[in-house]
Parts: sequence; C-alpha cells; structure tokens
Amino acid sequence: MPSDKAARIGLIEWTDITVADAEQLRDFYSAVVGWKWDDVSMGDYSDYAMKASEEAMSPVAGICHAKGGNSHLPPQWLVYINVDNIDHSRQECVRLGGKLLSDVKVMPEYGKFCVIEDPAGAVAALFEPIDE
Repeated sequence: MPSDKAARIGLIEWTDITVADAEQLRDFYSAVVGWKWDDVSMGDYSDYAMKASEEAMSPVAGICHAKGGNSHLPPQWLVYINVDNIDHSRQECVRLGGKLLSDVKVMPEYGKFCVIEDPAGAVAALFEPIDE
C-alpha cells in the first residue's frame, strides 16, 4: 500500500500569494469571495491563512508579505506541487532549462520547498512533504 506521501506526489498541495500590502489583499479576498483569515505569526508581523468560512478547519490559501525570503517573489498566485525528492526535482529543473529562485526551505512538521521558474517563465514551488 503506498504511503500518504506517495499518493500525493504530483498534486498541487497549496497556493499562496506574496504582495507588498498583504492586509489590503486579505481584505480584498475576504470581501470578494468571502474568505476569513487567521493570523500566521512571522515574528514581527503576520501573514494570513485564508479559510473558506469561520467554521472551516483547514485554510485554502495563504496571503503573505513580500518581506525577507519572500521579497523577490512576483505578486502572483504560487502553486506548491508535491514532488518525491526535492533535490532530484531541482536538478531536473535546471537540466531542462528552468531556474532556481530560492534555496530549499524547511517547514517543520510539513516538509520542504523551493521556488522555481520553468522554461516558459512561469513560477511555481516544489514541495516535498514529510513521509507520514
């Protein structure tokens, strides 16, 4: 029987957007689509986990400030695509004409990710979930 991680390879796991004014965009999506938010502490500021409703347990997207390690990301929705081995996927990205836009970052208890640009110029994140 495949592990939970194996069953998730190739799926889009998450999406978020990084912008200069996260509060303004948080309020925009709250009004336009009805999303509610939870603060996600980033130390001296908060990003936002957006939920479909107050009652929803799991967030559906994130809205982040363009600060620190995110300061270079373009203001577009960024999808996180599950991969089996992030190091192998990064090597293949470069070999096939893509670019690495970030180092691998670890999200404790979730996995690790990096941001890439494909040969067409589209930006996405590769995400290696923790094997459960």
